[in-house]
Amino acid sequence: MAKYNISGKAILTDSDGTRDLIAESLTHTGTLTVTNTVKALANDYFTNYFPQPYTFQGETSGYTSGGGNPSGGVNIIDKFSFATDGNATDVGDLSQARGFSAGQSSSTSGYTAGGGWPPTSQNTIDKFPFSSDANATDVGDLTQLRSMVVGQSSETNGYSSGGYVTGPYSNVIDKFPFSEDANATDVGDLGGTRYALAGQSSTENGYISGEGVIEKFPFSTDTNSSDVGDLSHYERFGFGQSSTTHGYHSGGGSGINTIENFPFSVDANSSDVGDLTVARQRGAGQSSTASGYSSAGYPPSLYGNTIDKFPFSSNANATDVGDLTTSRREVTGQQV
Repeated sequence: MAKYNISGKAILTDSDGTRDLIAESLTHTGTLTVTNTVKALANDYFTNYFPQPYTFQGETSGYTSGGGNPSGGVNIIDKFSFATDGNATDVGDLSQARGFSAGQSSSTSGYTAGGGWPPTSQNTIDKFPFSSDANATDVGDLTQLRSMVVGQSSETNGYSSGGYVTGPYSNVIDKFPFSEDANATDVGDLGGTRYALAGQSSTENGYISGEGVIEKFPFSTDTNSSDVGDLSHYERFGFGQSSTTHGYHSGGGSGINTIENFPFSVDANSSDVGDLTVARQRGAGQSSTASGYSSAGYPPSLYGNTIDKFPFSSNANATDVGDLTTSRREVTGQQV
């Protein structure tokens, strides 16, 4: 008998009840006639009709974009696999060579927003596709020229928080849409003027961590952030990662190699859950469904290329799983 009808196709239970069949057409003239039945469903048959809930975490690849080295700003976009441990490959360029940017990820594209290389700052929002290896394009502007800015991502929008504006520091939370190429709008304020912090994203909220504090703002409404907890250290230039249940803050200034996490379900302080392979700062964070990643930064030797990985399922130290194509710092992370 028919169980479901999706796009004109009937899904039936076989006569012995052991299998489901897809019927392209049905006729009933006293007896049931089924034509063009398929006994094996394609892997994506149901997901095409029932999209999976949005998650911030990537399933296939992490990206490290931009940064700087002794020669100046870098425009390289590197990609590395989540499925296997290995080195990154160069897959494209940003529209401008720069570091200190905010990273965001939609389901189809990576974004690098703001940033610069001393003494300049930019407001450019770059976008590059996940479906192919290609250069980024300039698709909009932040509301301010600023660097040392941090990024968050909801299902529909990218956010850029805080940063350094020539002269003062910023408390602005900017938002731009993923559905179209457009400029950002100012949608709220942080609890203070903050810069060079780490960003995390749950399905409902954006987080920033650094300077000893954890702040949260909702994706559902445009409003200011609130202070929801404390880190165990006061530092800037850490990396942010996100599992489905926790935000992570790894590394930072003053020789920190600590990996800390805090829950999304309640407002609480962070806990020390592990260490990076070496104390470093000014790198990028990436998040797969199973692991957090930290790439580049310094030390060692002031400009690093290391890709570290640590598990979300247990509290453990990170391991060195590969290298970027070039040593650099002040980089930005994305994932798909």
